[in-house]
Amino acid sequence: MSFYQHESAIVDDGAVIGEGSRVWHFVHVCAGARIGKGVSLGQNVFVGNQVNIGDYCKIQNNVSVYDNVTLEEGVFCGPSMVFTNVYNPRSLIERKDEYRDTLVKKGATLGANCTIVCGVTIGEYAFVGAGAVVNKNVKPYALMVGVPARQIGWMSEFGEQLDLPLLGNAEAICSHTQAKYILTDGYLSKEKKDS
Repeated sequence: MSFYQHESAIVDDGAVIGEGSRVWHFVHVCAGARIGKGVSLGQNVFVGNQVNIGDYCKIQNNVSVYDNVTLEEGVFCGPSMVFTNVYNPRSLIERKDEYRDTLVKKGATLGANCTIVCGVTIGEYAFVGAGAVVNKNVKPYALMVGVPARQIGWMSEFGEQLDLPLLGNAEAICSHTQAKYILTDGYLSKEKKDS
C-alpha cells in the first residue's frame, strides 16, 4: 500500500488513493472515489463514490465530500465544512438523479464550518471564510465571507489579502512572494513570468 491508512478507517475495494496520502481515524472512502497523491483525509471524513480529489488536498476533520464534488489540486477544506449535492432535498422524495456538480478549482481554501451549496464553481485560489454560505460561483482569488457569501476582497496564492478594490483596474504585489497581481475589469490574474 502506497498510502497510510489508520486501522479504524474503511477504504472500499475499488477506491483509488494516490501515493503518500494519509487516511486517518474513522474515515470512510467509497469504492468509486478517486483520490490523488499526498492527500490528507482527517478524522471522520467521508468520501463518496462519484468524487475526484486532486493531489495535495487537505480535508480536515468531520468533512463529507459527497457525490458529484470535484476538488482540483491543492484544495483546503477546513474542519466541519459542508458540501451538498441536492439543491432541494426531501426525505420522502428520491432525488439521486438530480445531483448537481460542484467544482473547487486549484488552490482554493474553504474555511471551517462554511457551506458550499451544490452546483457552484469555486475559482482558483479563492478563499471562503469560516462559516460563509456560498450559493453562487466564486471568482478566482476572491475573498468571500458571510451568509450568503459576498466578496470583500482578493487573496494572493500565498493566502494573504491584497490591497485592491473589488472592481475596476489595478495592480498589487504580494509582500511574501513578490508576485504581481493584475485586476482587469473586476477579474484578478497573476502575472506570468517569462521563462
